[in-house]
Amino acid sequence: MNSMRTPLTSALLFAIGSPLVAHAAPEGAADADQRKATDLDGVHVRGSWFNPSSPKFTAELLDTPKSVSIVSDKLIAETGATSLQDALRMVPGITFGAGEGGNPTGDRPFIRGFDSQSNIFVDGLRDVGSQTREIFDLEQVEVVKGPSSAYGGRDSGGGSLNLVSKTPKLKNETSASMGVGTDRYARGTVDANYVLGDGVAARLNLMKHESDIAGRDAANVSRWGIAPSIAFGLNGPAQVIASHYHMETDDLPDAGGFPYSNPFTSGPNVALNGDGSPLVPDRNNYYGLKDRDFQHTRADISTLDASYDLGGHKLRNIARLGNTSNDYLWTQPDDSKGNPNLYGTLWRRTNSRAVDVKSFVDQLSLTGRFETGALQHSYSAGVEYSDEKISRGSYLMSPGTNNPLTNGTSCPSTGAATGYNCTDFNNPNPNDPWSANQTVYRSDKAADVRQSTRTRSAYLFDTIELNPQWSVNLGLRYDDYSTKQVTPVPGAAATVFRNDSDFINYQAGVVFKPVANGSLYLSYGTSSTPPGMDGGDGADGISLANEDLDPQETRNVELGTKWDLFGNRLNLTAAIFHTELNNARVLIDNGTTQNAGKKVIDGFELGFTGQLSDNWSLYGGYTWLDSELKDGGYVCAVAGRTCPSGIYVPSPNNGNVFPNTARHSATLWTSYTLPFGLTLGAGASYSDKQYGDVANTKWIPSYTRWDAMASYAIQDNISLQLNVQNLTDKTYFTKAYASHYAAIAPGRAATLALNVKF
Repeated sequence: MNSMRTPLTSALLFAIGSPLVAHAAPEGAADADQRKATDLDGVHVRGSWFNPSSPKFTAELLDTPKSVSIVSDKLIAETGATSLQDALRMVPGITFGAGEGGNPTGDRPFIRGFDSQSNIFVDGLRDVGSQTREIFDLEQVEVVKGPSSAYGGRDSGGGSLNLVSKTPKLKNETSASMGVGTDRYARGTVDANYVLGDGVAARLNLMKHESDIAGRDAANVSRWGIAPSIAFGLNGPAQVIASHYHMETDDLPDAGGFPYSNPFTSGPNVALNGDGSPLVPDRNNYYGLKDRDFQHTRADISTLDASYDLGGHKLRNIARLGNTSNDYLWTQPDDSKGNPNLYGTLWRRTNSRAVDVKSFVDQLSLTGRFETGALQHSYSAGVEYSDEKISRGSYLMSPGTNNPLTNGTSCPSTGAATGYNCTDFNNPNPNDPWSANQTVYRSDKAADVRQSTRTRSAYLFDTIELNPQWSVNLGLRYDDYSTKQVTPVPGAAATVFRNDSDFINYQAGVVFKPVANGSLYLSYGTSSTPPGMDGGDGADGISLANEDLDPQETRNVELGTKWDLFGNRLNLTAAIFHTELNNARVLIDNGTTQNAGKKVIDGFELGFTGQLSDNWSLYGGYTWLDSELKDGGYVCAVAGRTCPSGIYVPSPNNGNVFPNTARHSATLWTSYTLPFGLTLGAGASYSDKQYGDVANTKWIPSYTRWDAMASYAIQDNISLQLNVQNLTDKTYFTKAYASHYAAIAPGRAATLALNVKF
């Protein structure tokens, strides 16, 4: 396939320039577009479902043959969200995975049943490295569902997230929010925008946040961030925006973890097993240690975005330097020896990571409109280059976390004699003086696992309007991908794994508009998941077993409809889809890993977003996912980390549902402003039962969570906002890890914020 690189890349580069010599857009088209934008602004909904930020969307969302959900800044503010996970709670079809030794803690969304931790973008550029992301510098969050490698390159197949940053505008405006609440909650944010001169503006976003976690003993979060930006030429054809994002966290982390009730797979103790749901003696129980556990993260991201309007076409280059770190040591409530079932105790297993990520990415694009005969084209073409370098170490403990009384992880007793590595399951003490006889130190940086990934890409999108009723949406992307992982080995040559792949992905859709405000579409799209896609910092790492394998390939067929009703005040969407991963990496009958497995998911989605009147807004949706592991390959006939028998049999998990996938999920949020300045809001989110493992033996139950909000406008520019999260203090789980534990959600929490604009 290497022979295709030069001609294909050259062809796509040529496509960037070709529209400039095609027919110009018809006279008045720009004015018509401006009138259209003004009309939409008039009903206070532009920027919600109508306006994804990415220039790769070459049509309004009404005319885009793909499922896209947008969480607006208004929805983020009303629901009281303070993190990316909070913001995504209102999008059905998204669940969250937990971290463990092989997969880091941080944002790990599952979209349509596929792990999308490595499919997160900021302003259209991939955001690598495990992080727990904030929302203080975000305008909106865009969720692209289904295989989306045509948009962003390597992809897990379920979808991707694009976080849209706040940028300067030509308006003097400052807003500030100061909030207090239960569980020692304190949060302050400032968003200040100033016009500095002709077409020049600057914007500064600040955030400081401190809080405990509701319903959880000991755990707390502390973070601060600053995001300055300056823009030149905002009133002219040439624009330059320079920005920097900095955030730091210092948390006492909470796995929120409780072990599953069925740790035993064989032997006489199987009789002690429960049904596979988590064991919860008290939701407040915190099994970690105050004097040991920590999580420190840092993000420094600098971006330079330059564009020039050529008149009907826009040339843009956006470049970014990123430097992030994620260091932690936290306690996982381990069930591997069945201590809770046998003794009413728990072994304090530790997970740690010390990761530094450096990245550079540059994207050059050309967008615009032109005509070829009777056909009208809206296109986006570009080239991208990215270079990612990840260094991963860990934290070590001496003498360690084994129980000295048993020389292992079995805990018949607790207390000082066990080095406080064993604790009471019903009444753990997070104040145990564990560190008095322990030393914690970072592993030797010279021994860090290092992975570097380089990607060169070219893409072309075109929406071809055949007539007012019919249009075709096409997208093509080529990626030249290369990754290498180096693991130092003391006294020997380093272990090196590498994968070099190039892959082409595309999407094609047909849109029919029976009326101007409605559309029907049929689309087909693909994704490629190469080995080592996560850069060594997630669940899809490179190894000896998969380094020579082809990228996994996902295909999706989708039939949908979109409608703008009541003068564009209400948007309704619906879609049915079929997604197949036909060459999943699995063991075959000789014990080697090959591209031989198959996973299938069928689904239905319904979404609605509206500003039904000046006072009433509505947001929500429903998703049904029917997932099946069609072919999970083979497993060893004798369970264990190795296969001593050398005999492999077809996987007993064939026919099971995907982990971290809820069959039914639904969300609803609505708010209404009364004539005297009081706004009331309420919402609910429902998620069906989820399995943590492919064997479908460990699971978390379904739940419904309720939230409420009340805001009062003291003056036009001053308001008070009360949010109550988890209104009924529901005990439920949000994350199911494959083996050891599930993560419990926070309890009821209330916050009161004073919001000022001037």
